[in-house]
Amino acid sequence: MINSVRNTVLSVINKNNYGYISPSDFNLFAKQAQLDIFEDYFYKFNYQVNKENARQSGTGLADIRKQYDEVISTFSTNATLVNAGGNSYTVPSDYYLLNVIQYNPNGTEIEKIAESKIRNLTASTLMAPTAAFPLYVHRGNVLDVYPTTITGVSDVDAFYIRHPKDPKWTYFTLSGGEPVFDETALDYQDFELPDADEPTLVMKILQYAGISIREGDVYQAANAEDQQENVAEK
Repeated sequence: MINSVRNTVLSVINKNNYGYISPSDFNLFAKQAQLDIFEDYFYKFNYQVNKENARQSGTGLADIRKQYDEVISTFSTNATLVNAGGNSYTVPSDYYLLNVIQYNPNGTEIEKIAESKIRNLTASTLMAPTAAFPLYVHRGNVLDVYPTTITGVSDVDAFYIRHPKDPKWTYFTLSGGEPVFDETALDYQDFELPDADEPTLVMKILQYAGISIREGDVYQAANAEDQQENVAEK
């Protein structure tokens, strides 16, 4: 999809004489555009949950919440956390949202607790965390797990929603020519969003490039690009 998006962006720019977007600038704009759309899925999902709770949402094909949930679920993953010393564990660098933290030896979910409460709990003889009822405090990129006897290198797993990978349009340059798309490059990375988000990606990339354009123009440029590709294939 990334090559199609870039071709549409360049088509709009060339048609309106807006200048040129270099591959490096395009990749920067593409990264931010994808993040914007990705984060917007969570706001839309929450909005649909509220509508569902108010009995204002549809079912079946009209179940928009389910559609958002399916997209978000594609970014769901898990990892064994790296022990950072003692009872501290480093969260994955690509995490966006932590879903479940699990104590591996017994499969128990480790519940999150506010830092302001952990001192009183650990000092309590009745409420202190145990291996059967563990707790964690999130401090920056580290989780401190309680009881402090949880220190094993494979004791803690995280089930989380990761950030989308940074898109990268890769290319090789012909002598005296324009850069040519190369999807065989080792650092090539396509967008990780659904194909339906392509027009929105184009719009956002153009906006980051400082170009204001109507949505209809984007569709026209995309259609023109598709027609050119079909002719080339024939």
